[in-house]
Amino acid sequence: MASFMTEQRTKEIGIRKILGASLPNILVLLSKNFTLLVGIAFSIAAPTAYLIMDRWWLQSFAYRLDLGVGPFVVAGTISLLIAWGTVGYHALKIARMNPVETLKYE
Repeated sequence: MASFMTEQRTKEIGIRKILGASLPNILVLLSKNFTLLVGIAFSIAAPTAYLIMDRWWLQSFAYRLDLGVGPFVVAGTISLLIAWGTVGYHALKIARMNPVETLKYE
């Protein structure tokens, strides 16, 4: 999805670079959408996973453990870091291209 998004916005990134956008500005522009999507997905998945694990799956074990917030925070953080890494890689690849190359095939 990150690759597709950066491929679709290649010309926009080229124009922004010509107008003076820096590399951090381009990274923030592209990762803003993915951060929002990961946040929405986590806010839906975490309570659902907690309810399913707490009420159905963990009830069947003989030795019961209390389920805390820690595993969910770690999972959300890892998901966000993976999304940022993926978007960052594709954004850096597109942002380092020569803007003339991206705009001359119009």
